[in-house]
Amino acid sequence: MAGALDGKVAIITGSSRGIGKAAALALAEQGSKIVVNYARSSQAADAVVAEIEKNSGEALALQADVSKADQVDAMVKATLDKFGRIDVLVNNAGITRDTLLLRMKPEDWQAVIDLNLTGVFLCTRAVSKVMLKQRSGRIINISSVAGLMGNPGQANYSAAKAGVIGFTKTIAKELAPRGVTANAVAPGFIATDMTEDLKNTEEILKYIPLGRYGQPEEVAGLIRFLAADPAAAYITGQVMNVDGGMVMQ
Repeated sequence: MAGALDGKVAIITGSSRGIGKAAALALAEQGSKIVVNYARSSQAADAVVAEIEKNSGEALALQADVSKADQVDAMVKATLDKFGRIDVLVNNAGITRDTLLLRMKPEDWQAVIDLNLTGVFLCTRAVSKVMLKQRSGRIINISSVAGLMGNPGQANYSAAKAGVIGFTKTIAKELAPRGVTANAVAPGFIATDMTEDLKNTEEILKYIPLGRYGQPEEVAGLIRFLAADPAAAYITGQVMNVDGGMVMQ
């Protein structure tokens, strides 16, 4: 398993399934050592580690609720103790608590903001300290088209993902002098656990020019480019959609 990330280390939050898992496998194929982060059960994360190791890669499963600063710091310390460096951070962990605004409970609002936005802040703050010392690093934050266009029933999720975009642009400016890039990827409707229970698929597809849901591997392809390709070294502060043409800016 050799590639552009040989000798590099990547932390991917929420990488036991869906887009995070696809990203973990894609970066491992490029030679990166992978930290597979999970929040609760280790079973799925251990399976991702096993798949990477089966293909002669190196990976480590680490539990951390990324909305908790102490757990994030412990994850970063464990990564450094094991691998000695951090070169890529993919802030992917996220949840939904969907309902219309007037029915939304404050705790459902706060839970989504805490994990989807504050978690990005906490992980980026912890990892950027390492990257600034290295004078290199690539940060990829997973936003959403919901953060660009809004989505009924997702006031909390849309607000968090819009916040990720503003956060990404700010840290891109702050970290650029030390050679660290930061970009956001905004997926549309991707075939994951988050979308499998949607009842209005036919209605949704009317708004997607390509006429289908995307696959996690298609999002992971862009993450791989931003993390590994030398051509991505001059790209920072950008928001890139993977949405089948749903949002055209």
